[in-house]
Formats: sequence, C-alpha cells, structure tokens
Amino acid sequence: MPTSLLGRDLQTLGTQRKVVALTFDAGGSDAGVARILATLQREGVPATFFLTGDFVDVFPTSAKAMASWGPVGNHTQNHPDLTTLGDSGVRTELRSAATRIRAVTGQDPQPLFRFPFGAVDQRTIALVNDECYVPFRWSVDTLGWKGTSGGQSVQSVTSRVLANAQPGQIVLMHVGANPDDGSVLDADALPGIIAGLQALGYTFVTLEAALD
Repeated sequence: MPTSLLGRDLQTLGTQRKVVALTFDAGGSDAGVARILATLQREGVPATFFLTGDFVDVFPTSAKAMASWGPVGNHTQNHPDLTTLGDSGVRTELRSAATRIRAVTGQDPQPLFRFPFGAVDQRTIALVNDECYVPFRWSVDTLGWKGTSGGQSVQSVTSRVLANAQPGQIVLMHVGANPDDGSVLDADALPGIIAGLQALGYTFVTLEAALD
C-alpha cells in the first residue's frame, strides 16, 4: 500500500486525467445487478463493486457475476457504522466479510474498502489501514438509493453525475432496489450516465487506478 494513501478516505482518484471510476455498493437487494452488468458489458465499461459479507451469502450468484466483471471490495460483514464499534468489532467486521467474499467469489477484496454510510474517523481509518485496506469514499453520490419515493428520478440521478464530472471522479451507486418503492434508479440511469460522461470526453477505470 503506498504510504501516501495511509490515513485517508479517498474521494477522488488523485489524477488530472479525464477518467471516472463507477462504483456500486451491494448491501441490500440484488434487484439491479443483472441490468447493471448487462449495461457495463454492452458498453465495455469497467466498474468496482463493494460487497458486504451478508450480501454475498444471500445473493451468491449476483456476487460471483459482479466479481467476474470487475474488482470487488470489502464493505464489512453487516454494514454497521464502524465508528460506533470498538477496535475488535471493526476488525471482526472486516475479516468476516473478507472470508465470505473470498469463499463465494474467489476474489480477494484487499486492498479496496468502503465505509458503510460513509461514517468514518481517524481511528477507524487507521484500523482499516492496519488490515491492509485503502478506504474509498466518493466524489458524487447519485442519490439513486433514495428512490422515486425520495424525490429522485432517472433524470436527477444522471444530471447529478454529469454536473459534478471532474478528472478522477468516483461515482457512488447501488445495485439494490429502494425498499419502499422498489425503484432501481441507478440501474435505470446507468446507460445515460455512461453516454453523458463519454460525450464530455471521459473514459472509465476501476479504483485500482488510484493504487498505481
């Protein structure tokens, strides 16, 4: 792990190149997985996926499918706010998730990690680093997870990403459905997001680009 990445929760890829990393969190349902992967494969666009241990146990087929397309990262076992846990609790969350992700997908999530809820402090960053992970935050959250019941739409999700486009942008999306209305706005908006970013001159990379 580059020492320059220690003690940080990365919000961008740290480059001036016109590249974007699309990232998808998987901790709820897998309702959007098939369509998201179909879009990525059709367009030849890479992505990074953050999986919880619970997710891979409940949706092993979807977890394997995501791991076959791009790198997977650790999103903890049960998706708790790590800042509320003691040191041993944080380590257990990371190690349990890693064990399940490796067992189900055959892929090692190290060194990619994302904090549940984006809840973070210097103590938890240090603990994550000690487990050989680099935490990745995001430059823009599509808010697609809020669903139509939360006032979002395909247009709002797409516009939010394009309005915040910048070199090294990390886009946060989710593979699951909103639990209240069943919408999968990130899956619905993904083709337009890809096309819009390409029209602005951007290409796509995985989060591994930040580790070079």
